[in-house]
Amino acid sequence: MLRGVLLDLDNTLVDQRAATAEALHRWLPSLGVPCTPELLVLWDEVAERHFKAWRERRVTFREQRRGRLREFLPRVRIPYAEGELDAIFADYLIAYESSWRAFPDVDQALAAIAAAGLRTAVLTNGSTEQQHQKLARTGLTGRLGPVFTVEDVGTSKPDPAAFLSACARWGLPPASVLSVGDRHDLDVLPARRAGLLAVHLDRHDGGPHDEPHRIRSLAELPLDW
Repeated sequence: MLRGVLLDLDNTLVDQRAATAEALHRWLPSLGVPCTPELLVLWDEVAERHFKAWRERRVTFREQRRGRLREFLPRVRIPYAEGELDAIFADYLIAYESSWRAFPDVDQALAAIAAAGLRTAVLTNGSTEQQHQKLARTGLTGRLGPVFTVEDVGTSKPDPAAFLSACARWGLPPASVLSVGDRHDLDVLPARRAGLLAVHLDRHDGGPHDEPHRIRSLAELPLDW
């Protein structure tokens, strides 16, 4: 019997994709660079590489930010000194944090989960400090159960151990937990390998389209397992 819903955070509860685009549209012109679709893609590619290094504990959280800029700034022909990297990233961060918004379907979904008598928790690959800030700024603090981060569970998605650790800390058997997230490779497949139920939240219809438990909105979240 289903007892809990384990939610991803970025691009599931909070529109991280839109926040990044909005931040870049504000930040890059301040550096004298027009924001283009190509630069949005480049930033995402660079960020993912360096964020992955942090998730794997190869660099610190601050160093992955510096690493992003060391790779990105030369690509857009912005000169910098090594000692300026933290200040440059801080300017981006101001724009990024002010752009955090919860998706409009979150309220309805949380109400439906509560009405079904189910518990909620969050499992995120982000840092503890930043993800709690994100929840606070978007008005979600206190509306969800425990928040499990990479720093809490000791590993990151797609390692099935991340899901098992979250369930153990939550006090629920994996078979009674439904994982919900936007990444099929991070939130669905490894959750199932860990013994959880799983639903793919495919907001942008990116597939895979043969996934039997695929929804386009949290309003479609199935709770009758």
